[in-house]
Amino acid sequence: MNEPADTVLASAEVRIPVGSVTLEGELRLPDRATGVVMFVHGSGSSRFSPRNVFVAEALRERGLGTLLFDLLTAEEEQLDFRSGVLRFDIDMLAERLIRAAGWVVEEVPPDTPLGFFGASTGAAAALVAAAYLGREVSAVVSRGGRADLAGNMLERVTAPTLLIVGGADAAAMALNQAAFERLTGEKGLHVVPGAGHLFEEPGALGDVADQAASWFGRHLRAG
Repeated sequence: MNEPADTVLASAEVRIPVGSVTLEGELRLPDRATGVVMFVHGSGSSRFSPRNVFVAEALRERGLGTLLFDLLTAEEEQLDFRSGVLRFDIDMLAERLIRAAGWVVEEVPPDTPLGFFGASTGAAAALVAAAYLGREVSAVVSRGGRADLAGNMLERVTAPTLLIVGGADAAAMALNQAAFERLTGEKGLHVVPGAGHLFEEPGALGDVADQAASWFGRHLRAG
C-alpha cells in the first residue's frame, strides 16, 4: 500500500520521553488527519513489525495519522529477548503507553481524536491504558490480542473496542470471546476466516486492515 499522490504527509522520527527512558518512534500525519492511532506492538516485536506497518499504511490512506513506536529501549529489548520478562509486564507497558499518549496529544493539532491499535500482549496494554484514560481514547482495536491479560480493567474500558481474531487460532478465539463478554461499552468481535495467529494467509491481513480502518474511521472524528 502507498499513500495517494494527493495526500500531504508529515513524517518524523520521534523520541518520546516516558519517565526515566526515551522511546523511539515514527509519527506520520496526513494533511487534515481525522485522528491519530498509536500502535502498541506485541511480545518480541517492535515498531518495525511488518503487520503493523501494513495496517498503518491502510489507516493513513483513510486520512488517519499513525504512531509506530517501541515500548522498550534497545537495552530492554535485549533483556527481554533473553528472559521474556518485560513483554508480559502489562502494567509497565500500559503506563508507558499512557505517558506516550500524553506526548502525542501535545504534538498533534488540538482536539485530534486518539485511538490505540494493539497486537498480542500489546492489546492488553492498550486496553489497560484506555481504561485509565477514559474519554481521552476514542477507540481501540486488538489484532490477535491477549485481551484477557487486561484482567479486571476490561470492565472499565469505555472506548469502543473491536477485537479481531483469526478463525484458525483456537486459543486466541477462546480468550477473545471471554474478554468480549466482559467489555461493557460499545464493542465488536470480528473473526477472519481461516486465519492463524499471525494472519499470514492470503487476504487475512487485508481483512484486518479494512476492519480497523472502518472502526477507527467511524469513531475517530473531531468534535
